[in-house]
Amino acid sequence: MRRVRYHQYGDPDVLTVEEVDRPEPGPGQVLVRTEAIGANFVDTRFRRGPAAGPLFRRPLPGVLTGDVVGVIEAVGPDVTRWRIGRRVAGLAEDAFADFVVADAEWLVEVPDGLDAGAAGALPMAAPVALRALRTGRLAPGETVLIHAAAGGIGHLAMQLAKLLGAGTVIATVGSADKFAFAKEYGADFAFDYTDPDWPARVREVAPQGVDVVLDSVGGEILRQSFDLLAPSGRIAVYGAASGEMAAIPVTDLFALRSVAGFSLLAWRAASPPEARRDLAESADHLGSGRLRVAVHARLPLTEAAEAHRVLEAREQSGRVVMVP
Repeated sequence: MRRVRYHQYGDPDVLTVEEVDRPEPGPGQVLVRTEAIGANFVDTRFRRGPAAGPLFRRPLPGVLTGDVVGVIEAVGPDVTRWRIGRRVAGLAEDAFADFVVADAEWLVEVPDGLDAGAAGALPMAAPVALRALRTGRLAPGETVLIHAAAGGIGHLAMQLAKLLGAGTVIATVGSADKFAFAKEYGADFAFDYTDPDWPARVREVAPQGVDVVLDSVGGEILRQSFDLLAPSGRIAVYGAASGEMAAIPVTDLFALRSVAGFSLLAWRAASPPEARRDLAESADHLGSGRLRVAVHARLPLTEAAEAHRVLEAREQSGRVVMVP
């Protein structure tokens, strides 16, 4: 079978397609024959190694994570819930391959009729968007600001914010040509966060401040977001794509503002029942069509380097999906 890894840090061209034996599932695992693999932006940082900064460290040879959709080919010796032939989605560490080993505990069955590209949002993107909003304690009628709103998680967060009753959804995106996309997927207003005046544009449409901010960028974007919060406003941080560590002065918190972090893996470990309910709720939204997944590009597994170029250039609106 084919597998993509990298044996040195660097540009996308270090990604190498290898011919290897098919893996075998161990205890608590299943083997999935992949139909689609959702590419993750964070792997572009890991691939660059030390040049990406201290937040992104992964030993060589490097593997590419992903949201895998496919059919179960084999199950581990102690797996009883899942059967061969079931169509499932799950996170995988070594995901860019024809066959992938995945953790059986956190698999989710793909609803009937759901496209493989859309189903890739089931295990990670949709649950992260949903729980980030709840980490920010979004209440009906409130104003929410979502950064990187055209990304794989951001465009889902805009829709889920509306489903949870948000009064106003403000999006920031990486270029003006993504404004229409953001509004199609739930934004009432969209601004370019590369424009130095983006905070002023947000203040114009939310003069009383925003109630909730969802941030996966970090750095200066996070720091500026604090100044936009209304009294009792909250920021939910679920990533740091910029690689920059923001220093938040303690005095910023005195204005009844708060920040909370969210990690899907930490959430699963801390609250497994609630994490499973998030999976089920996400699957229900996707299966019913209330939540739509935008697929920017479907690329063959052999074009993994091109997928990383698209992600690093921030060209995509929605998800980048690999198709074996």
